[in-house]
Amino acid sequence: MPVKIRLQRHGKKGKPFYWVVAADSRAKRDGKFLEKLGIYNPNTNPATIDINVDNSVKWLQNGAQPTDTARAILSYKGVMLKHHLMGGVAKGALTEEQVEEKFNAWLEEKEKAVQAKKDGLTKAEADARAKALEAEKEVSEKRAAAAVEVEEEVAEETTEETTEAATEEAPAVEEPAQEAAAEEPVAEAPAEEEASKEEE
Repeated sequence: MPVKIRLQRHGKKGKPFYWVVAADSRAKRDGKFLEKLGIYNPNTNPATIDINVDNSVKWLQNGAQPTDTARAILSYKGVMLKHHLMGGVAKGALTEEQVEEKFNAWLEEKEKAVQAKKDGLTKAEADARAKALEAEKEVSEKRAAAAVEVEEEVAEETTEETTEAATEEAPAVEEPAQEAAAEEPVAEAPAEEEASKEEE
């Protein structure tokens, strides 16, 4: 029975995650499997990979063939390296202690590289947030300046309107005074007529 180490899809539409399984090559992609070896979640950054290294090495030693994607994932987690080193133990070139020592040294280097990538991503995210905050501040300052200008224009218009209204009301006050002055000679005219009649 040819055994493949491959990915089995799970998750919802547009957000898949995968199980890494050892399965019969004739079985359906999401069908029966012999053993679940780990998970792979590409939705996170960096991708989340959790693999049982010892069980994966056993399957490889028993002749299981990984697919291209599964091989890349196993290589990323050091399974292919450990399988190679265990081949050296079988040939008598290495001892198991040496294999563990080399494998642990490789794991430490890999963890440092992954941590450096995570730090770089968090720094880039912080920089992006700072830039967005600065852009928002500039926009809010421009809006505040525009609002102040509009208020000043409205204030100037209202002062102009009040001065125009005041100048228009001033002649209206003078007109009744002129009318009163025009009416007074009319009142004096009868008095003059009466004085002239008395003299006669």
